[in-house]
Amino acid sequence: MNNKIHFISGMPRSGSTLLSAILRQNPRFHAGMTSPVGAFVNSLLDQVSAGSEFGPVVTTAQRQRLLRGLFASYYADKPEGSVVFDTNRVWSARLPAVRDLFPDAKVIACVRNVAWVMDSIERLYRANPYENTRLFNDAIERNTVYSRVETLSQRNRLVGFAWTAIKEAFYSEQAGALLVVDYDLLANAPDKVLPLVYQFIGEPWFEGHDFRNLAFDAPEFDSALGVAGLHKVRPEVSLKPRRTVLPPDLFAQYTNMNFWQDGANSRASVITARPADASTDAQAPPQAKQDNNA
Repeated sequence: MNNKIHFISGMPRSGSTLLSAILRQNPRFHAGMTSPVGAFVNSLLDQVSAGSEFGPVVTTAQRQRLLRGLFASYYADKPEGSVVFDTNRVWSARLPAVRDLFPDAKVIACVRNVAWVMDSIERLYRANPYENTRLFNDAIERNTVYSRVETLSQRNRLVGFAWTAIKEAFYSEQAGALLVVDYDLLANAPDKVLPLVYQFIGEPWFEGHDFRNLAFDAPEFDSALGVAGLHKVRPEVSLKPRRTVLPPDLFAQYTNMNFWQDGANSRASVITARPADASTDAQAPPQAKQDNNA
């Protein structure tokens, strides 16, 4: 692959689409919503791993070439010298392969208080009352807010998988390539967060970012899921205070799961907000073994 590649991962409703909308204002950068490359990687590995028909005849070196070829083919239309950001929640769980295939690549994981993630998804569900969204498999899962949130939190479902995948990456030996970005700070202070992102990936700052003039929407994709507005980004970056739509007990159950706020046992870099003061300015650029609180 002739272009640089980095990865955007993280939890749903936590700013990955917002971050992509900001990054793509830089003409050298190419970023968007979830790409199919992560699914291609999983499918290919299924075909050549132990237990498959072709596993015994495909060497590790061939697997590496096949996977690099997927990226090269998918992004072959990008101009030489571009920086590509591929978005998929699976990359947090594939950090060893990412680092082996692309040693200079970084993974940016967008996170958010899990209770507010659940709140955001529940709001979208209620905004589409005449649609049986594909987020749930049957009437039992979608019956009430309690069954919906419980389903989403399972470790093989939308929120539970993303949360556990980031946690795995956060405490892994490859965590030095991981940058965790808290949604609240990104939405409150993009002018402070984005320079830190640029520094982490080793790119010169682009002066043309306009945080009041963003454009991103994917109505066809969201319609296919039965969740209108899932990837729509407002023109101006902001964090609008609101009351939760979750019952108090349910909100409390998921509100203290922010493991990224304690980086004592992780080499990951973190751009987050102190729980006691979410308005404090961002500090030094991210470094391994250092939380960059704001």
